[in-house]
Amino acid sequence: MRSALFSAENLEKESDQPGIRLQNSKMVKIELNGECMARTGSMVAYQGQVQFQALGSGGVGKFLKQKLTGEGVPLMKISGRGDVFLGDRAADIHLIDLDHGDALSINGANVLAFDSTLQYDIKMVQGMGMLSSAGLFNCVFTGQGRIAITTKGTPVVLSVDQPTYVDPQAAICWSASLQTGYHRAEQLGIGTLLGRSTGEAFTMSFAGQGFVVVQPSEEPPQGIAGAGGGQQQGGVLGGLFS
Repeated sequence: MRSALFSAENLEKESDQPGIRLQNSKMVKIELNGECMARTGSMVAYQGQVQFQALGSGGVGKFLKQKLTGEGVPLMKISGRGDVFLGDRAADIHLIDLDHGDALSINGANVLAFDSTLQYDIKMVQGMGMLSSAGLFNCVFTGQGRIAITTKGTPVVLSVDQPTYVDPQAAICWSASLQTGYHRAEQLGIGTLLGRSTGEAFTMSFAGQGFVVVQPSEEPPQGIAGAGGGQQQGGVLGGLFS
């Protein structure tokens, strides 16, 4: 049987080392020899002796925080020996290696998989208040290990060595050591009073030393500050029992 489908670029990638690897720009391959964490429902194929265990948000504390804030990662633990392939609606996938002392703040919706050696918590995005349509809370990862994140389209990585401003719905992740806040991008004037708007009422501000990853797409609002996020009918606490 002959087809361009069977070209080398589409064949399974092999590696001598276990762990998370890119199979292609839309899919990761986990060469499993132990365990790894992944977004629930992200598995597209696997080979070998592999078990999947639903973890919710990764513990009772994180479950409560996720219900209260609308932020978090619905997780499954993957364990055993074999190869597991993951994807998320054909989104672009990127790998980030964290070392001890690093901390990454990321929108939970953009987490695909990570090594079980990493720890994460749900923390407030400082300085944004309820004005952030991207959400008031983010996931912060620490420890040593690899994390696979997703973006819609090819992102740009901005080096924050001067005041930096980003649409909060396009900001995917950033160095957790950066100081965040909000900045009014649209000047008030007669045009505003007449209902004219640039669509860029405010942006997130970043200061310090680090990076910000920005995708070329604006995500719908998430978290308790966004429509359809953690705040549901009956208020935030009502979401605990949904």
